[in-house]
Amino acid sequence: MSPTKTKRSATATNGDKANGRTTSKTHDVSTMESGKELEHEVQKDQTSPKKRKQPPEKETRQGSRKSARNAPTAEPSQSQLLRYMLSDNATELCRPADEARDLASRENAKCTVTYTSSVLNPFQELVSAVVLSRPISHMLGLRTLRTIFNAPYEFNNAKAIQDAGLDKVHKALWDARTQHKAKTADQLSYLGDLVLEYFADEDDKEGERLAKVLASDKPDEALQDLIDKVKGLGPTGGNIFRRRVQWLWPAAYPFIDSRSSDALQRVGLPSGEDDLQQVIGSYWDGMDHAKLVGQDVDEKKRRALVVVLERATGADLEGKVEQLKEAAAKL
Repeated sequence: MSPTKTKRSATATNGDKANGRTTSKTHDVSTMESGKELEHEVQKDQTSPKKRKQPPEKETRQGSRKSARNAPTAEPSQSQLLRYMLSDNATELCRPADEARDLASRENAKCTVTYTSSVLNPFQELVSAVVLSRPISHMLGLRTLRTIFNAPYEFNNAKAIQDAGLDKVHKALWDARTQHKAKTADQLSYLGDLVLEYFADEDDKEGERLAKVLASDKPDEALQDLIDKVKGLGPTGGNIFRRRVQWLWPAAYPFIDSRSSDALQRVGLPSGEDDLQQVIGSYWDGMDHAKLVGQDVDEKKRRALVVVLERATGADLEGKVEQLKEAAAKL
């Protein structure tokens, strides 16, 4: 099955989340019974010569102040959401606590490659899609990627994995303290050879750009070929890969997978590809897009859509959507 456009709800998809509450019949009966008792008491009071004392005035005022404190905060506008989600501050709401602690312990944290905040090359994105399509937590997936993309391994292109050999790839996965280590290591080791043979062009000796994929004007067919050949990718990984590299692949843009669509709805932004693209365009002049990578305005706009998707999905996976909305509303 080829990854297709949706109006949105995905995975990690990595797995989808939905919360609901049910009210029991027992509670309904109890409520009805309480209502009858209250009605009986009211009737007794009306026939009784004694008058019930009114509550002190000051208690009413205290209740009013308490209600004001508990009043919900105003919902952020679309402009506020976009401006905040494209800022560096939003990144921290998308990080697992494990990653935040890791970065805090590093002297060169700003140089550390992370899935959360770094601009990855297409090969790194493909590796990430394979890792994150495994049935593991968001935290373990991101820890695995930090381990293999940084020293002493630095598996940042196909040639690096090919040169490392299977044993070193296995060691990297063990150092990451993740799950499914042996199977994932075998898949990544095979991926190095596969990319150099099938997906890198003659000018890409390191196997970073995946030009034979991203140059295709038929993204569905190109992705299906990738899914068929790359072990462990699957439809979920294909969606993750397309979502992340579409800013470099105009034919695959705009694309929102179902996992990110769900997150966008919770955040309060349009969950459809064309709608979100239009909203970003309409507020473009008022946004701080100086830090967005891209060779021209069109590429920067595609990158902006990718960043918004990742911020929404990351905050949702970390259970911090409300914090994101509260921060955006303060802009």
